[in-house]
Amino acid sequence: MTHPIDAWHELAKARNPRALAALLAEDVVFHSPVVHTPQRGRALATQYLAAALAVLGNESFRYVREIRGERDALLEFELELAGVQVNGVDIIRWNDAGRITDFKVMVRPLKGMQAVQQKMAELLAQMQQQQQQ
Repeated sequence: MTHPIDAWHELAKARNPRALAALLAEDVVFHSPVVHTPQRGRALATQYLAAALAVLGNESFRYVREIRGERDALLEFELELAGVQVNGVDIIRWNDAGRITDFKVMVRPLKGMQAVQQKMAELLAQMQQQQQQ
């Protein structure tokens, strides 16, 4: 079985949101840096993570540090978005089956979070419009 963090790295590198369903537990909880309530369940987490891959997954995105534990990991990343340097961390927890059960994203500085929030809001609105059609 591929380690969940190795699978996440492959997914993020390929920018392949279709692979999320196989990686996320049904009851996964996603904590967004721009939404104050946790997003519960695979469908919502998939929507937010797919948007994050699209917004953050530009050519400048790179993981710069990784700390792995037995059931959790912290991945620090950097990128440039709309002319702003963004620094953040993904805090990921998984279950015995190797599926992600908790995914938390934290972003800094404030200008970086604001740039992420604006781009995410635009993309999520587009995604909702497409689903309604």
